[in-house]
This record gives sequence, structure tokens and C-alpha cells, in this order.
Amino acid sequence: MVPHLTTALSGPLLELERRFLESSTQIEHWLRSQWLEHTPPFYSSCDLRNSGFKLAPVDTNLFPGGFNNLNPAFLPLCVQAAMGAIEKFCPEARNLLLIPENHTRNQFYLQNVAQLAAILRQTGLNVRIGTLLPEIKEPTPIDTGNGQTLLLEPLVRTQHRLGVDGFDPCVILLNNDLSAGIPEILQGLSDQFILPPLHAGWALRRKSHHFAAYDEVARSFAEHIGIDPWRINPAFSVCRSVNFHDRQGEECLAANVNAVLEQVREKYREYGIDESPFVVVKADAGTYGMGVMTVRDASEVVGLNRKQRNKMSVIKEGLEVNEVIIQEGVPTFETLREAVAEPVIYMIDRYVVGGFYRVHTGRGKDENLNAPGMHFEPLAFETGCNLPDYRCCDPDAPPNRFYAYGVVGRLACLAAAIELERTAPGAA
Repeated sequence: MVPHLTTALSGPLLELERRFLESSTQIEHWLRSQWLEHTPPFYSSCDLRNSGFKLAPVDTNLFPGGFNNLNPAFLPLCVQAAMGAIEKFCPEARNLLLIPENHTRNQFYLQNVAQLAAILRQTGLNVRIGTLLPEIKEPTPIDTGNGQTLLLEPLVRTQHRLGVDGFDPCVILLNNDLSAGIPEILQGLSDQFILPPLHAGWALRRKSHHFAAYDEVARSFAEHIGIDPWRINPAFSVCRSVNFHDRQGEECLAANVNAVLEQVREKYREYGIDESPFVVVKADAGTYGMGVMTVRDASEVVGLNRKQRNKMSVIKEGLEVNEVIIQEGVPTFETLREAVAEPVIYMIDRYVVGGFYRVHTGRGKDENLNAPGMHFEPLAFETGCNLPDYRCCDPDAPPNRFYAYGVVGRLACLAAAIELERTAPGAA
């Protein structure tokens, strides 16, 4: 079942979905033309928020870590999309080296690695798993907690190539977001393809670059099908010099929070939306829901207490936050069994390969759900995100709701492709 949308009978989201369905031929042709000009990332995932009056991405991950959460029915889609993605870079590829995060104690993440390796093996690749953990000196089996075992192997570096003992891969696939920086062992590999490229990692990547690209994509797409781009696009701003411990940059934060809130208030007035606007302040680099706070008034970012400053000042790998993005908050009105939920769309290459709901029983509709206590519901996605049901004439039917998710997810993927082009070393 699609989670019940509390505004489903009155909100304009149904109108938006209906427009997607009516324009699906135009949409697919437009997207296909975009992929002639831009190369999609090898894989990606996109967190969406569905407010009933707006459907927008709030985060795009280029190192997705939840393949174990996909409905098993989508495995064939994953395999087919992975085949196409690999052929773009190394058509003759036989060997692939997968480098995961260093989460050897996180069994859910390890299950993701196992599922990803299984997908890649079904494309006809020999897959080995190399680890960046310095303490692993020999092949080491790791229990995933669901009856499977991963064999982590120490990396072996020659002058311009990287592999594991007795294994020379054509492609190196990173499932490690490089939050702690780009290890020296990954640098200077001129003879192999590294996917995604090193500048896609959080050592260099910024969310603001992504959403600047998404803003352009959303405007072009909205003009093409005749909708207001705001309905698929969250407003945002950036503060570049922030130090939460020293209270540096509070004036910048307050000014930008106020500016984004005013943009949102104006749109709410235009559409007659009876909601209280809010923004989400979060680290411009990083993931795992760290360094995130919900703000409803500019005064809330001035004079933060010690607990709030500590929460905002450090992200994954203990890195200090000095740049933040101030993003329009999109409330979610979707629920599963009365718990707040948001859809997450997974893509390999330019193809939607499935999705699931992130659910949190302890969070509200205007809060970050990527937090301890969340869980995932894969079986709610009982159909794919690429086959709308034109005959039922119901935009709220599962295939049609999921098609809308898939469209916005692909727009975010296109934005990621443009972002990577513009931030590549040597790009003008």
C-alpha cells in the first residue's frame, strides 16, 4: 500500500502527479535527450519529501549504502542497469574491485555490500572486496548477520594500478564516501576506472553545488512541461565561514535563514498553504544525518547552547563543520502505520531500480528522519518507479505515485551528473 497522504484529496500534489502522467511522453523524451549530453553517476540514491503540495529531493547520495533495503523483486532491474553502467566505462571488464566503508561492525551496512556484490556478479564480473582498514593484513571473513560472509582483503598497490593479491581489476567501485579524505593509495590510478570519481567524495563534494545544478535542471524541466519549478525544488542558501564552537558566522546564518523563510512564506501565500515554514540547516558536506537542525525562526541560530553547538560542529569521521547549507524544509505527510515516512529512490546509471521508505516513529513531519531509531520498509514499494498505470486514471494509485517519485529522482540524478562535470579537476 502507498502510505496514506493526508492531503491526498485536496492538495495540488495530485495535480502534479496528473501532470507527470499526462506529460510522460514529453518527460521521457526530455530525459533521454539530457542523457545524450551528460553521463550519469554509476549509482545514486535520492531522499524525497512529499508534502502534499510539493515533491522535492532533499539529499542525493553518490555512494548509496542501502541496497539490502530494496524489494527483492527489483533485483533483475539492478542487474540489467549495472550491466549497462559497466559497459560504458570498460566494455571488456571481467574483474571489479569493490571498496566499502570501514563499518565492519555495522551488519546492516555489510548486508548492503553483500547485496551490491551479488548484483555485480550477476552481470558477469568477478568481484573481490578490498578494504582501506590498515589492520586487515590478510583475507578476513566478516559475518554479515544474515547468514552470509564477506571476505575483506588488503589492497595491493603497484605504480599505477590497485587490486588485491592475484586480482587485477579494470574497474574500482567505491562504496566509501571518502569523508575522511582521499587516501593516498587511491590517488594517481591513471590506468583504471574509479567509480564514482574521487571528487564525488565528501572530501571535495558540497551539497550546495548539487542543489545549484538541481535548480537549473528543475527550472528547465518545469518550463518544458508547464509547472512551477518551486513544486519540485527546495530553495536554499549557503554560509561558507561558520564555526559553531566559537559562534562565528551567526549573523550569516540568521540572515540566510530569514531570506529562505521569506521565500517560502511568499510561496505559501501564493498557494494558500496553511503550514508554518521552516528550514533545515545542515553541513554542506557529509552524510548519515549528522550536523542537521530544524529552524523556524532566524533567532534560533543565534546564541546556540553548548549541546546544540556540539551537535552541529562535527560530522562523520569527526570532521569539523565550517560550511552549511540552509535548505527549505519540506514537511512529509506520508506515513506507514502512523509513523512518519519519506521515500528513498535508488538508481544505477540513469535507471530507477527501486526504492523504499525511511520510517521513524519518534520524529515529526518537519524533522530529519535520517537519525537513530529509523527503519526501512522495502515491501511498500510493490511496483517499480518507471511504469505508470494510465488506465486506472488515478494519480494516487501506487504505480503513478511511484512514477512521480522516479521522475524527481531522475532529475536529481541528472543534477548529480552536471555537478560532477563542473567540479571535476581541470573543469573550467
